[in-house]
Amino acid sequence: MRTALWKLFVRVKADSQPRALASIALDIMKEASEMITTLNDTQSRELLLSERVARLGCIANGEPYITPINYNFEDDCVYSHSLAGLKINALRGNPRACVQVDQVDGDFRWKSVLAFGNFNEIVKASERNETLSKLLKRFPMLTPVESAIIGDGCPPEVIVFRIKIDRITGVSEGREPITLRN
Repeated sequence: MRTALWKLFVRVKADSQPRALASIALDIMKEASEMITTLNDTQSRELLLSERVARLGCIANGEPYITPINYNFEDDCVYSHSLAGLKINALRGNPRACVQVDQVDGDFRWKSVLAFGNFNEIVKASERNETLSKLLKRFPMLTPVESAIIGDGCPPEVIVFRIKIDRITGVSEGREPITLRN
């Protein structure tokens, strides 16, 4: 986009005719619109698989609430854990949530995915253990749960949950494909 604006500046200085300016403006708008693309379902899921930190969005006390989470994406579910608090209370009260993941390689080179779904607390011991094992394998130094244990010596209640995804959307900006990280 900066390049396109610079081209406009140079061409405006060289040619101040209104028709030429309108043509230049249309060229720039076309170039800008080609930079934003919609990710297909596969590309959106690949981004969810490749990243490690997401922003969880929910409604807390009648207002939007967004917080970062570490997560694992598997079988159309985002798995995570938390201590009891505002986020968990909000999700228990209104299980509809979204998860946003992005990959930014520059101001004009990025990908972003929004995944929508419903919160479900995992209470079955075997499923909790399996989910926590996968999370610990991916994130050996999980927080804030571990730091709370150090603070008072007693293990707090760990809430293990999933967001069962039912809709995913994604967009990207930039002409060259961004290489997904693993």
